[in-house]
Amino acid sequence: MSGALRSRIIGCGSYLPQRVMSNDELSEIVETSDEWIVERTGIRQRHVAAEDEKTSDLATNAARAALAHAGIDASEVELIVVATATPDDTFPAVATQVQRKLGITHGAAFDVQAVCSGFIYALSVTDAMVRAGQAKVALVIGAETFSRILDWQDRTTCVLFGDGAGAVVLKAEPAGDIRTDRGVLASRLHSDGRYRDMLYVDGGPSSTRTTGFLRMKGREVFRHAVENLASVVGEVLNEAGFEAKDVDWVVPHQANRRILESTAKKLGLPMERVVVTVDRHANTSAASVPLALDTAVKDGRIKPGDLLMMEAMGGGFTWGGALVRWG
Repeated sequence: MSGALRSRIIGCGSYLPQRVMSNDELSEIVETSDEWIVERTGIRQRHVAAEDEKTSDLATNAARAALAHAGIDASEVELIVVATATPDDTFPAVATQVQRKLGITHGAAFDVQAVCSGFIYALSVTDAMVRAGQAKVALVIGAETFSRILDWQDRTTCVLFGDGAGAVVLKAEPAGDIRTDRGVLASRLHSDGRYRDMLYVDGGPSSTRTTGFLRMKGREVFRHAVENLASVVGEVLNEAGFEAKDVDWVVPHQANRRILESTAKKLGLPMERVVVTVDRHANTSAASVPLALDTAVKDGRIKPGDLLMMEAMGGGFTWGGALVRWG
């Protein structure tokens, strides 16, 4: 294949653990209530991985669903990139375990760690590799088991998160006109390490030799999220030569309904054009964008030719956006 290339998304898939934890069930573990959680976050339930379920299991199930949707056999995949902050082990990478479980013995597989922005980072990195000719078919996966790093006595954090995985299949195709091409049209990534203490895990191999628990200063994160997400969306649109009114659907990181509403307002977009799954999935970190995408594709909202804006912000701080024409 010669000439300029474009990464087209030809399939998507997702996986949610069987166990569903309602707000009422959570109120039996920690001092909270369904009303308190819904009012502040919009979350009504979350999925929790079984004791014997690892992040690689969730990721593999999502990958199989995406491959089936794309009509692609696993043997055709040349690159696997998994976004996760909750790997099975310190190493090897979750991506290599997905590769093994799919029966793939060629190509490359590695993880990307940008917390809740992980899928956007992974999509951008994979898109660059596909356009550079390093792979014709690639899997991009966001997968998390955040339930393993939550302090279940801290109601400010444990009510917010859930487990799950989402995946997309990218295929290299000749690039044409950005106004009509399908696939990844533009992306932008950012980070600012000064804000580490606002959203972090208080453990790790070289610091405490433990996994640690998630800690967060919610108000500060909220403020930065709205500003950063609106800003990066503007950057991506400018790069691709589009305006906010051209976007058919915003597929955002599902952190908190208030953040989704505030970001939409800042962009001048109605909530009717924002895919919302936070009520059912809670915040699944790197898995939330592909989970939301798969939900809206499978229920028929997102149709071939639709222009999608994906965006996310996470610990680090990291944030990013990607403009994709679906189908």
